[in-house]
Amino acid sequence: MPLLVGAFGCLSRSRIIVTKRLPITASSSNVLNGTIWNRNSVRFETTTPLEAGKNGGKRPRKECISLRPMADDGFLVVNEIVTQRLGHIPIIKGDFHVLPRKVQRFIAEKAEVMRPRDIFICDGSMNEAEEIIHKLVERGMLSKLKAYENNYICRTDPKDVARVEGKTWMVTPDKYMTVCHTPDGVEPIMGHWMSPDQFSVELDSRFPGCMAGRTMYVIPFSMGPIGGSLSKIGIELTDSDYVVLCMRMMTRVSPEVFDVLGDADFVRGIHSVGLPRPVHKRVINHWPCNPERVIIAHRPAEREIWSFGSGYGGNSLLGKKCFALRIASNIARDEGWMAEHMLIMGATGPNGNEHFIAAAFPSACGKTNLAMLQPSLPGWKVRCVGDDIAWMKFGKDGRLYGINPEAGFFGVAPGTSKKTNPMAVATFQKNSIFTNVAETVDGEYFWEGLEHEIKNKKVDMINWLGEPWHIGDPTPAAHPNSRFTAPAGQCPIIHPKWESPKGVPIDAIVFGGRRPEGVPLVFETFSWNHGILTGACLKSEATAAAEHKGKKVMHDPMAMRPFMGYNFGQYLKHWVELKKEGRKMPKIFHVNWFRKDKNGNFLWPGYGENIRVIDWIIRRLEGDVTIGKETPIGIVPKRGSLNLEGLDGIKMDELMSVPKNYWLEDVREVRHFLEEQVGKDLPNEIRAEMDLQEKRIADL
Repeated sequence: MPLLVGAFGCLSRSRIIVTKRLPITASSSNVLNGTIWNRNSVRFETTTPLEAGKNGGKRPRKECISLRPMADDGFLVVNEIVTQRLGHIPIIKGDFHVLPRKVQRFIAEKAEVMRPRDIFICDGSMNEAEEIIHKLVERGMLSKLKAYENNYICRTDPKDVARVEGKTWMVTPDKYMTVCHTPDGVEPIMGHWMSPDQFSVELDSRFPGCMAGRTMYVIPFSMGPIGGSLSKIGIELTDSDYVVLCMRMMTRVSPEVFDVLGDADFVRGIHSVGLPRPVHKRVINHWPCNPERVIIAHRPAEREIWSFGSGYGGNSLLGKKCFALRIASNIARDEGWMAEHMLIMGATGPNGNEHFIAAAFPSACGKTNLAMLQPSLPGWKVRCVGDDIAWMKFGKDGRLYGINPEAGFFGVAPGTSKKTNPMAVATFQKNSIFTNVAETVDGEYFWEGLEHEIKNKKVDMINWLGEPWHIGDPTPAAHPNSRFTAPAGQCPIIHPKWESPKGVPIDAIVFGGRRPEGVPLVFETFSWNHGILTGACLKSEATAAAEHKGKKVMHDPMAMRPFMGYNFGQYLKHWVELKKEGRKMPKIFHVNWFRKDKNGNFLWPGYGENIRVIDWIIRRLEGDVTIGKETPIGIVPKRGSLNLEGLDGIKMDELMSVPKNYWLEDVREVRHFLEEQVGKDLPNEIRAEMDLQEKRIADL
């Protein structure tokens, strides 16, 4: 049998020996001593362990076990992985022999560290999913929602319900590659840095042996259509069956990924629930996790993600925010494209012209609702390309093209209904997984927002904690961050080009936030750089939480605050530098569906009526200069230019006003924020735009 070697050399004190799918007849002691029986040639081959490298004759500093690489000739393929430290690790599904060599080495290295019981190479097939679902139903983690076709519900440990921002890190050799130069005593809110040395300590206190007694799943996935010019490939190693099921919906999992990958590099994801067997603690809801030890760490230069202790999707589905935003934004900067927290929608007007819009909103501001908008105006059609993440790159024709790198929707359930988002509801009627929602005795899902749509309002339910519940009870039925996971292809208004490898041409970028006062319903920015400033100043009213008394308008620049992959000042500079001669830059707008009157009532009805704002934006894109009125912050609709046919009682003057005193205070606060949080990293071009905006407002 031919010897298969790794793709590049590294330091290692041990070898990993991998064998093809043939019976092992050599003794374990012979294998571990460096002697391999080769069935094909019926002879013994002996290999020699590598010596540790030298560092100027001095003994190198203690190496990080979790990051220990493997030598070029550190393994060969026969039937199973065999290591000096661990022994035999069977491959229970998949052909290890056909994997690209870099993938083989990655699996072998991490298997030696995490010590799984066996290895399962995923193919993303329906048969595979059915096999895992059957196992999880038997175990009690999943139960079928009998009112639907192939829908399932699961409940997590109550301590593992959301992203953990305080335990999410970027690991770079220089702190200021991750965070901006803030003044002494100022805590950066964009980026969370950890040193490589501290990272090594954190890894080695968690990952060695963390998969003992569990299966290590190998998930080959593509972000974007497999083989597309904008697409990227990742491999996630996980010991969570739930992750396997959700990743096959959220990404494109297929053996074809290996064929496309070849000898190229890929993003590495390592995830463990952090609960090796035998388990010495109570596992709640059959949901293994280790919430006290959670860490989610990214090494952007190495294109690597490490996640430990949480099974929740935002922490464990590593193709989502970890890869698609934090790691991808670093790749995008290096390669000259954009990875953004944006929806992509196509809107076609009565004239038959279609325009594509990318839009960035912070959480709870209606991003998914806009992506799946049901227009109230006749003759309009909206189709969804993506609801959460956009990867965008300029084409040879100078236009910006965008793809949705995901393959599914991972949406917040509470508040989603036939009234607020009928297309989302239609999407998850089958082949979906619901996490931490309530369940009726009739086998239907339930959460806050469905009270008026459920047929039997007295029906018995089980809430997200597994307790009896009825409508009217004081405790919530579903966790506020409960989720549905559904294939995007099931969306009734999914765009025919949603999987186009080329992407769709982006005509406009829209920023928006939940601003109760002072900010108009819509305005167009004056230029590309002014649009960048507008995005950098993005704010939104946060829902009341323990750390806030009441509601507070908080900064969320570009809607990327929790997902920033590198220094925010450098991120803004990257946006500035995207404008080049010959490029057709998208126009940038800002919207605010949430302005209120003095009595606290919303001034705009929202939902399907938002097509009226999209209509105005598209008319601006098509060159209608008669419908805009210039203000210090941008161009707002001229009186009578917004189509209000069929709407009564809209206070347009109040909705579009730009109060001087409000904006004088706002620009003062924004300058303080940017000087404090970005400081000397703020690009001169954006500082100049800030100066101009302040002058315009002062002259109002």
